[in-house]
Amino acid sequence: MTLRDPDFELYDNVGRDGDQIAAARYGIATDRDLLRWARRDAEPFVAEHPLPEQPLPAPDLGPYLDALAAAEIPAQASAVTQRLLDAAAPVLEAVSEYLVAAARWRGQNRGAELGSPPKMLMKAASDSLSALALGHQADLAILRAEYDPTPPPPSPAPGRTARCLPPAPPGAPPTGTAPGR
Repeated sequence: MTLRDPDFELYDNVGRDGDQIAAARYGIATDRDLLRWARRDAEPFVAEHPLPEQPLPAPDLGPYLDALAAAEIPAQASAVTQRLLDAAAPVLEAVSEYLVAAARWRGQNRGAELGSPPKMLMKAASDSLSALALGHQADLAILRAEYDPTPPPPSPAPGRTARCLPPAPPGAPPTGTAPGR
């Protein structure tokens, strides 16, 4: 005989959402059930180890968004992006450190298989730092396009006329010899 959870009454779907109904059909707990039961079982522990109730303060993105909206050239947008990435780095690094510690809790990461909770936590730790790296790479790509454009096409081979070349892109330096004085 399988024991039913006391929170579940057979065929009573009144007031339940789709997740709860599906979970009841398959005899599994919903995510909210799992979190609720864990909170209940951890109450004495949390009483001994008080944790902040409030979420971490969200950064004020107003100055960054205002500056980005006012930026007119890639260098200005890059300055804003780099400042934001620098400001966010300590928080994301701290979150990553915690996730690594959670993955290593009680050595559960040793010999863990791909897709297991410790591996998922390690991936989450890596992904939180990847956001910084990807943002930085994107910013550098924008700057490279602005400051390090592709070289102009080669000069025409002897015997070919310059008329065969497409026009130079706007803002490109002129090709050929400079007119004499």
